[in-house]
Amino acid sequence: MNAARGETSLMIGGTERRLCLTLGALAEIEAAFGCKRMSELDARLRSLSAADLMLVLAALLRGGGEDEAATRLGSADVSPGAAARAVAEAFRLGLAA
Repeated sequence: MNAARGETSLMIGGTERRLCLTLGALAEIEAAFGCKRMSELDARLRSLSAADLMLVLAALLRGGGEDEAATRLGSADVSPGAAARAVAEAFRLGLAA
């Protein structure tokens, strides 16, 4: 993983997968949540449901080039706590870059 590019990773089904907050991933998340401003997205991300977490995680996987993993996410073995930490790290790295 390349933290300088905003990449982080998450173990999904025993395989390390790359997550990245790209502009495309950010736009996908904003559109899914109906957010018009970053401040709205920030507030929404602070109270994610499990379904919201899956949506954000799938967008970040696609941003990291993990399209197949994003497609199969609903049936994958992934720790909810690890997923939440990876999402937070992807945002931290992606917005700092």
